[in-house]
Amino acid sequence: MPQTIEYLFDVGSPTAYLAWHRLKQIASRTGATLKPVPILLGGVFKATGGSPPGSVAAKGRWMNEDMARWAARDGIELVMNPHFPVNTLTMMRILAGLEGDPRFAAVADTLFAGMWRHARNMADPATLHATLGEGGHDADALLALAQAPDAKARLIANTEAAVARGVFGAPTCFVAGEMHFGQDRLDWVEAAAARG
Repeated sequence: MPQTIEYLFDVGSPTAYLAWHRLKQIASRTGATLKPVPILLGGVFKATGGSPPGSVAAKGRWMNEDMARWAARDGIELVMNPHFPVNTLTMMRILAGLEGDPRFAAVADTLFAGMWRHARNMADPATLHATLGEGGHDADALLALAQAPDAKARLIANTEAAVARGVFGAPTCFVAGEMHFGQDRLDWVEAAAARG
């Protein structure tokens, strides 16, 4: 029986961006179902007492170099965003509102590209609107969705449920109840998904 890969993420994480591209390939190779779950990384940090890895300067420098190596290895275009960290609340509310919607993957692709290929300040409303429009989406409708009570409530619920499961950062994947943190652990995710 095919496995489900739950992928908990925030588009503000460059490692989540790398994982997003790799996980689509992993799902295709293994026959697993990829189930993306939008969470608010800031909310996770607040609940767990965590902080972004780049808050330690030496670790941040190392991570940038490490992510560049991973991106080059996997053929993923990655541009470090000079506006980082970016407030992702509106973007993640949009994605929470689109859970189960056939537009989800395309909108996620557009938001990730705005952050990590085009290095835009996606917290700026005009920039976000323009990026969504350039991606072929109805920007006005998606920004209205971000203000919908259901979308707001779902993002909160997703984030709280993630913390309750032991999540402390993103990307985090679950396969058959096993938790895997970080884009550099996707070999384990693929092995678990391949067990079927």
